[in-house]
Amino acid sequence: MSDYDRENSETGRSPRQRAIEAYESAGQRAREGLGEAPFIALAGGLAAGALIAALLPRTDSESRLVRPTARRVKDTARAAYRAARDTGEQQLGELGLTREKGEESLRSLFRGVTDAAKASAQSALDTARTKR
Repeated sequence: MSDYDRENSETGRSPRQRAIEAYESAGQRAREGLGEAPFIALAGGLAAGALIAALLPRTDSESRLVRPTARRVKDTARAAYRAARDTGEQQLGELGLTREKGEESLRSLFRGVTDAAKASAQSALDTARTKR
């Protein structure tokens, strides 16, 4: 006798009956979960809906209806970016921090670090030579 036949004869349940019981059990667990955490269930439903909507192709009607709103959102985002960039540049300019000064400061810092590393290496080499 196979394992499948042995299991069915021992439990006395058909595959159909076990599938029905599993379905009912899953339904009961889902109902209990919804009762315990309705906001989580709502968020999950919204997320699933958004995913399905994103996967469906957009119709011509939707494209015509959404295009003006998408254009306004895009224009608003560009304007906000420009305003933030201009304000930042203005504030840095008032502090005397320009792009050119920043680049020169970085070059100067790099030269200083390089010179310090060379001096440290030379000092270590000189010390090692005199200690022999």
